[in-house]
Amino acid sequence: MNVETTGNSPASANPLSQRVTETQALLHQAMTEFDQDNIAVSFSGAEDVVLIDLIREAGLTCRVFSLDTGRLPIETYQYLETVRKHYQRPIELVYPDPSGVEALVNAKGLFSFYTDGHQECCGVRKVEPLRRKLATLDAWITGQRQDQSVTRAQVPLRQADEAFSTPEHPLVKFNPLARWTSADVWQYIRENRIPYNPLHDQGFISVGCQPCTRAVGPFEHERAGRWWWEDPDHKECGLHGQNLIPLAKVS
Repeated sequence: MNVETTGNSPASANPLSQRVTETQALLHQAMTEFDQDNIAVSFSGAEDVVLIDLIREAGLTCRVFSLDTGRLPIETYQYLETVRKHYQRPIELVYPDPSGVEALVNAKGLFSFYTDGHQECCGVRKVEPLRRKLATLDAWITGQRQDQSVTRAQVPLRQADEAFSTPEHPLVKFNPLARWTSADVWQYIRENRIPYNPLHDQGFISVGCQPCTRAVGPFEHERAGRWWWEDPDHKECGLHGQNLIPLAKVS
């Protein structure tokens, strides 16, 4: 099946079963194109566990990794272990360079992001370890959705990763849930009884590091609780830096 890769708006008229079929077709296409050792799912939240479940239900296997920044909520660490046991699949944890964390904290303290912005801390704790991990892969799979935020509104199903590719090592990024909505994700989770982070039941719709994530109110956008003190047009930690307009390459 040839899956188009343009960044159209979510097709809300499609039933969930149609989305599942289309998504599994893209996942099969990705697993066929790339060797199993050279493609992996980046796992952190509800969308990513849906991907893991879809991969299993399609009879596919894929490596899974997750970034441990050292500042995740305890519920997230417990959730990682729950997912590992539920799917009987290893989750490779990727850690930041201790010397980089030490230098940042010694120079600016533990909460510099509240005044200096989150990019520096995310650069040390998330971008650097992700860059290191992606250097070992030819493609990665994310749970980005177009309706998550203004910075993700045009996310395609497949793209050249302009933030982490190099001339010597081009990298492909798959976003199989790009056209899914939040309602689709949670319908799939509930219907298939998939484990999810218990923080979601406490109003944390998008979960990141503990100091940079708060619960959201009933009329707030799902990512309003991430770096809530900053401009929503720049709420990307650097993992998906090319979503920013104008295009921002990660240094």
